[in-house]
Amino acid sequence: MSLDKILSISGKPGLHKLVTQTRTGFVAESLIDGKRSTVNMRTNVSVLSEIAIYTLEEEVPLREVFIKMQDKENGGKTAVQHKDDKLKLEEYFFEVLPNYDEDRVYASDIKKVVQWYNLLHDHGITDFSEPEESSEESSEEE
Repeated sequence: MSLDKILSISGKPGLHKLVTQTRTGFVAESLIDGKRSTVNMRTNVSVLSEIAIYTLEEEVPLREVFIKMQDKENGGKTAVQHKDDKLKLEEYFFEVLPNYDEDRVYASDIKKVVQWYNLLHDHGITDFSEPEESSEESSEEE
């Protein structure tokens, strides 16, 4: 499953998997407890594939941060937990992404990234590579 189908829903803990769309929104399944819930269109929802982390030079897509975490941990879960203290989390994140913007990336953001990575790992979602694009775009050049 790609990060295009994994959601962070405002007001609901953890991550959710997009199950199906409905007339008024969509159905999402929690990765924490497997419960399904309907979410209306007015709810603030973020798709993981659209999230990026600020660095001093540019914004790095979350999928690339996950890949760096996966490389650091040799495919395993993180050495730190999302409930560890702020300093420990910041030290870990600095090892993963040394040029992250400390003024714009807060400890709460780092906690979420660590928690999300471990949650995805627990559910066997470990392929963070870019999904294949169709070849139509490259063939339209004149």
